[in-house]
Amino acid sequence: MAFKYHIITFGCQMNKSDSEKIDFLLRTNGYEKTSEIEEADLVVVNMCSVRQSAVDRVYGLARKFKELKKENPNLKLVLTGCFLKKDRKKFKSLFDLILPIKALPYWPELLKKESHFFHSNQRSPSFTEKHGLDYLKTESNPKRAFSAFVPISTGCNNFCSYCVVPYTRGPLTCRSHRVIFKEAEDWIRKDVKEIWLLGQNVNDYSSPENPEIKFPELLKTVNDLPGDFWLRFHSPNPKDFSKKLIKNIRNCEKVTEYLNLPVQSGDNEILKRMHRPYTVEEYKDLIKEIRKKIPEIALSTDVIVGFPGETKKQFQNTARLFKEIKFDMAYIAEYSPRSGTKAFEMQDTVPREEKERRRELLTKILKKTSLENNKKFVGKTVKVLIEAKKKKKERILYLGKNREFKTVKFFLSLDFKKDLVGNFVDIKISNALSLGLKGDLMTVKDE
Repeated sequence: MAFKYHIITFGCQMNKSDSEKIDFLLRTNGYEKTSEIEEADLVVVNMCSVRQSAVDRVYGLARKFKELKKENPNLKLVLTGCFLKKDRKKFKSLFDLILPIKALPYWPELLKKESHFFHSNQRSPSFTEKHGLDYLKTESNPKRAFSAFVPISTGCNNFCSYCVVPYTRGPLTCRSHRVIFKEAEDWIRKDVKEIWLLGQNVNDYSSPENPEIKFPELLKTVNDLPGDFWLRFHSPNPKDFSKKLIKNIRNCEKVTEYLNLPVQSGDNEILKRMHRPYTVEEYKDLIKEIRKKIPEIALSTDVIVGFPGETKKQFQNTARLFKEIKFDMAYIAEYSPRSGTKAFEMQDTVPREEKERRRELLTKILKKTSLENNKKFVGKTVKVLIEAKKKKKERILYLGKNREFKTVKFFLSLDFKKDLVGNFVDIKISNALSLGLKGDLMTVKDE
């Protein structure tokens, strides 16, 4: 009788991509997947520790795990993903095994152990030499068969003062461009409709086989592969955003008109303390150039409020930037101290209530600018990749994304029998929402 497993994922798209690789490895080693955690003999938690709130969510599983262990004493609990040395020590009492994701090829043997706590310095030469990129060779079981993640690199060398990624993921290491092309070709043959190129600093890519192949060249070559698919990427750094990359985004028809470009703060002094190597003026100039070459681009950003020492005036500079840039989406995080980072040594001067107030203020600005941006779609017919559906009373609600990565929703009657999930459809937009669009089905493609 096969052991059953259940995977819990907290974190970014790279964490989700890693979970798909864990899923494939466990299935090919005789485990059986279950959506019910109560049925599992093996529970894997793939965590992110960029923010303390994500770590707290893992701690929040303690009571549930205690109940599961009581019902099934043979249950194994495994922790992997991005975690700091400080966190590993605390999690030893909660998990049976703590395994680095980069050691994934060795998991079949490690999972046979009663307990195992793999302590490692992700940046040590000995660890990176043994566990460099091998784990990325593991195939994936995509959660959504129509969308595929293709990691092109892992790790980071930027050492932003608030970020744990250089410590939890190790140094920037890039995959061979040939391997990336082959992986993309394989997904296209499987009829995926969307490919995401992933990296913690995705546009800092340089092929280890040919240094002349950097991210702009890589993006164009994947774009030129035959097939009907969209091409997206995440997450770029403003400092590595070249004019050639802008040109290739404009000229590559499969690269969608969506860009997440983290600014983190709208104040130069805070950016300097964050160790972000650009100024607000340089960021705005970059946005101006991108919009000049790609007028239809939809822009999202990442920002941290309440960074140590951030004054009300400095926060107002960020609010002013939001009003000026008019982002389509923003991922707004309240600063949380992370042990081991440079910012952890700074005094966390902004009270929690003030951080919440600043986040809410930026959200209010975002919803206003997003609604204004979305109004330009009303009356137009847009191509949408359907991602999900659910029954709502006597109708079916479909949800998808357009090329600009805006959530589009529409309703169909229960009499409509074709399952549209994973297909491109044409939607005529009837309403603009603060963070999305609403419309009506026009045609169904790929019938």
